[in-house]
Amino acid sequence: MNELERLCAIDELKQAKARYFRAIDTRDVELGRSLMAEDFIGDYRGSCTDPTTGRNFVPDTDSVVRGRDAWSTDALTTANIVSVHQGHNCEITFDSNTLARVIWSMTDRLYMPAGAAFSQMTGYGHYHETYEKIGGAWKLKTLRLTRLRVEIT
Repeated sequence: MNELERLCAIDELKQAKARYFRAIDTRDVELGRSLMAEDFIGDYRGSCTDPTTGRNFVPDTDSVVRGRDAWSTDALTTANIVSVHQGHNCEITFDSNTLARVIWSMTDRLYMPAGAAFSQMTGYGHYHETYEKIGGAWKLKTLRLTRLRVEIT
């Protein structure tokens, strides 16, 4: 991979992650699945757990998704949660012309429905991901969400 190809790949990966966040927040399941490899594995265990207290604020989000077709936003939709995700810095390592490892800093806010035990969760952490270039597009292969901090109001 020459320098121009590397820079283009970095931009393509950033665009894919932005679309992933939009897919979650707008509940666009088809868009989300279009960004994933067929054999996608998403590890969302502990995704709403405060690492300090061990309290899981949204237990229905704990899952390991196996396969692109199994990915959905059902846990958020069913609970009537409005989410807002923001990706920040990223660290990208290319293992080859078609394989990349990426760590994204992130913040998300989950706005809970009336009557919930709390009104908002703000989480800080990282997405640890791998991507493969398939058919000319970078596809999400694996995802693991980790938390540094969770705040409840």
